[in-house]
Amino acid sequence: MKAMILAAGRGERMRPLTDACPKPLLKVRGRPLIAWHLLNLVRAGITEIVINHSYLGHMLEEALGDGSQYGAKIAYSHEPTPLETAGGIANALHLLGDEPFVALSGDIYAPYFDFTQVFDALPDLDAVGQPIPPEKHDIAWLYLTPNPWHNPEGDFGIDMYTLSNEGDPKWNFGNIGVYRPEMFDGIQPGEFVKFGPLMRKFIAQGRVGGEIYNGPWVNVGTVRQLEELNAPPAKRAGA
Repeated sequence: MKAMILAAGRGERMRPLTDACPKPLLKVRGRPLIAWHLLNLVRAGITEIVINHSYLGHMLEEALGDGSQYGAKIAYSHEPTPLETAGGIANALHLLGDEPFVALSGDIYAPYFDFTQVFDALPDLDAVGQPIPPEKHDIAWLYLTPNPWHNPEGDFGIDMYTLSNEGDPKWNFGNIGVYRPEMFDGIQPGEFVKFGPLMRKFIAQGRVGGEIYNGPWVNVGTVRQLEELNAPPAKRAGA
């Protein structure tokens, strides 16, 4: 399985830090955010990794190189103008191949996420070993988290591992998911396409599964959040 790390965002809310540094290279506890992902992916045996970038993307390439320092093989997908999540993934499909892949945001902090669990997220066989017809395949599998302060209403409901656009309670999408390439059929390379509407279309068709992840997870969106993550334990929020 291959992985894609989404790193093309501008990081407006993190300014002025992101005026001179791409957001995924900001450090948490001495290590760039994106490096936490690289190490965890490689630890799980996922070594072929695609990274998209736009603003200050050359700095990502200079810092990470070909990935060999992490035991990975990195390919880059440059976007002259950011294409949003769905557009960015579609633009990189030629690097990701024909099999399901895991994609995650480069600016989340989830240091203990176990990527070995993604290998079986989208099976082609049912519980008794019979092939599942392609039209009945789950097309995506999302990892949800308890709702953070910046998304108190959540995104999706979940019932027996099937996601819904409605439902109570709703959970936060943790920006980690496994996708079949055909989910992005019809999106042309270089096309700007948001992720939410596309995902909700397939959820309405009953073709998206998921589960709750309760481990440490932070969407690092503000300078204050970064400072709290890097503070000594006694000074962290809630300590």
